[in-house]
Amino acid sequence: MDYKKLNDQRLIELYLTGDQKSFEVLLNRHKEKIYTSIYLFVKDHDLAEDIFQEVFIKIIDTLRKGKYNHEGKFLQWAMRISYNLCVDYFRRSKRRTKVSPSETFDIFDVLEVKDDNMETTMVKNQTYAKIKELVNMLPAEQREVVILRHYADMSFKEIASLTRVSINTALGRMRYALINMRKMVEERHLQLQS
Repeated sequence: MDYKKLNDQRLIELYLTGDQKSFEVLLNRHKEKIYTSIYLFVKDHDLAEDIFQEVFIKIIDTLRKGKYNHEGKFLQWAMRISYNLCVDYFRRSKRRTKVSPSETFDIFDVLEVKDDNMETTMVKNQTYAKIKELVNMLPAEQREVVILRHYADMSFKEIASLTRVSINTALGRMRYALINMRKMVEERHLQLQS
């Protein structure tokens, strides 16, 4: 059986019948995005590893108890679990979550770029670098919404639920992020496309 061709739901079904390999494939398929999202919040590799393991323990437990909601996408569900565990960590340590790239990690480094010719690749890299710089300058709440929307591919409803704000607040933060980024482009006379 070619596990890599199976969708997430089928892998979960196989896992629930005792097929351990299917869960391994599911884990490998999503571990980079889930770990990355955790690291974005906690900024500590060891802590991110701990929370990552806790996420998958929670996922396994939920699957085994038959409480997984088949309507939602697996990755978004796993991202919600990871975000909630990060928030729990910060509540326990009385620190506020802050999403910002570090010197060793950057969200735009993990964005997938399809194979292009060298010129197109260079233009995209320059554009990503400029966008990254703009996102870095946004206030934390706006930066968080931009990252969750464009990196985690979450809907505004999911972002609102995850960050425990109203959907209008999440939409407003994205709107202000875009307005701020446009202002910064104009002020710096940046050209984002050739």
